[in-house]
Amino acid sequence: MGWDPEQIEEYCRSISDEVPQILTELDEYTHQHHHGATMISGAFQGRLLAMISRMLRPKIVLEVGTYTGYSALCFAEGLAEGGLVHSIDIDERLSDTHDKFIGQSIYKDQIKVHFGDAKQIIPTMEESLDLVFIDGAKKDYAAIFDMCLPKLRPGGVILADNVLWKGKVLGEKYDDATTLSIKAFNQKIHDNKEVNKLLLPIRDGLFWITKK
Repeated sequence: MGWDPEQIEEYCRSISDEVPQILTELDEYTHQHHHGATMISGAFQGRLLAMISRMLRPKIVLEVGTYTGYSALCFAEGLAEGGLVHSIDIDERLSDTHDKFIGQSIYKDQIKVHFGDAKQIIPTMEESLDLVFIDGAKKDYAAIFDMCLPKLRPGGVILADNVLWKGKVLGEKYDDATTLSIKAFNQKIHDNKEVNKLLLPIRDGLFWITKK
């Protein structure tokens, strides 16, 4: 017996916790005013990110790839008392949207957005990391991972998004630079003995990596 994916999605939505209103509004605003709105985490992945954060109760979260701030707000939901989300993005044109949503949220003092190249910013960070979300330029995933792993506490988690890359990681058909970078990153994680790893087929693929 088959089923309608849209009906299944609606059923899952009706049974799960409601998405906070600010995230619903941010989702709508992003689709109306920003190019590449499919980059936003969205309701189901966003709730997963929030649940992971609530489970870990992180003191310091590092996000690479803020976009309009949806996932940063999700991570902030689970912060330990006095915790902070450091979120890095290269595009300063997003600052007005950040001010409109992050700046007006109850988490405005718990999310710090940094504009610039993550590969230059991360080495300046002295805090121990509890949770990392890699969702920026795909060619930089491996380098970002290498920078973050030494800063990650044992038991800390790195999440890497879009690691199925629309299915292009399968086979040898696609050999563009981005696809090859993602495939190399996935293999790098597979081969790394310092971490436990699970690639989840959620949306465009989410790699859950835990430091031993």
